[in-house]
Amino acid sequence: MAEIEINVLVGQCLDRRIDSLELMCKEATTWQQRRNHLDAKINWQFTTQDARVKLRRLYPQIEVC
Repeated sequence: MAEIEINVLVGQCLDRRIDSLELMCKEATTWQQRRNHLDAKINWQFTTQDARVKLRRLYPQIEVC
């Protein structure tokens, strides 16, 4: 999820050169407050079960004794 939010931040807020860290922090904070106020959601394209099938190697199987 963090990668998705960073990508949105870059596209909506950090899409230009910002000369100071102070200004960048102010811009990012303002953007974050707006996103939180809008109650922004992530539109997942597949279910957890679909992800386990497609990304099988990333989901290790735990054997129950």
